[in-house]
Formats: sequence, structure tokens, C-alpha cells
Amino acid sequence: MILTGPEIARQVEQGRITMDPFDPARCTTNSYDLALGHRLLVYLDDVLDPRLPSAHETREIPATGYVLQAGDFVLAETAERLGSDHYVPLIHAKSGFARLGAFAHVTADLIDLGFHGRSTLQLYATLPVMIFPGMLVAQATFWVPYGEIELYTGKYQGADGPLPSRSHLDPWAAAARD
Repeated sequence: MILTGPEIARQVEQGRITMDPFDPARCTTNSYDLALGHRLLVYLDDVLDPRLPSAHETREIPATGYVLQAGDFVLAETAERLGSDHYVPLIHAKSGFARLGAFAHVTADLIDLGFHGRSTLQLYATLPVMIFPGMLVAQATFWVPYGEIELYTGKYQGADGPLPSRSHLDPWAAAARD
């Protein structure tokens, strides 16, 4: 079951969904529009090895915009801190952003039940496109879980800014390095 926009607003007011900052006008029929934060993460390695930490740098998105060139892949942050211990958020690109030839949150749309923080968005451009802090690029939907709830306590909990892959911390990675 998916929450409607008015129900998302009620659940934020009741503290069952974290959305900070929250603007009720960004509640749509069944989602909440998410804005792009002001930081990007860019990988520096030519080849990313999931067994090892990857070299990267964080860049500020200027108010005048940042050009994603065709083929660019960056990690970005949501402007909002979001999460819930009661509902499962999923993040999808807004259609207006996709129609510019850009992908937001390319493959990892599921936000674990119990995660709270700024979500890291994967952005990919098929055409050159300008991005700006505060630009509405994604939307969060909230789903009712079924079954026993176990809250997320993983390696991305409490994220404040775009985070690189932490797959090198997974048990399989340590075994693969040995």
C-alpha cells in the first residue's frame, strides 16, 4: 500500500516520517518532491574496485549551476533529511528531470526502513544538462511494510552529504582481498 500526498503530510506532522525541511506544497498525489542539495561526489579512480575504498572528491554545486556532461556519473545529496521507522521510502526520478536526458537515483531506489539522513542520489546524464541546488530532481514514495519490522542500522545510517560506496566494508570484500 502506498501513501497519498495528504497522508504523507499527516505522517510527517505526526513524526512517523522524517522530512526536514518539509514543504506541504511538495506533496503530490502519492509522493513528496525531493530537492537536490548543494554537494556532489565525483570518483577519481579510472576503475572502481568494490573491495577497496575509492578515491573521490566532494564539490559544491554553485548557485549558477553545474553542467553534467553526457556520460557523467556523480553522486549527489538530497536537500532533505528523510526516513521513517514506519514506512519504506522509495526514491524515483521526477519525470521532468528524466525528460532532460538525466537519470536520478539510477538503480538503488529502496531506502531501508529505519534509515534517517540525506539520501545519496546517483545522477547520470545522457545529454549535457545543468543542475542547480534546490532543483526538484526526485520524488519519494512511502510504502507500508508487511511483517516483522527490523530497523536499518547499516553503514549509511545518518548520512549527511553524498557518500561513496562502502562495499569494501562488506564481509565478502574482506574475504576477496585476502
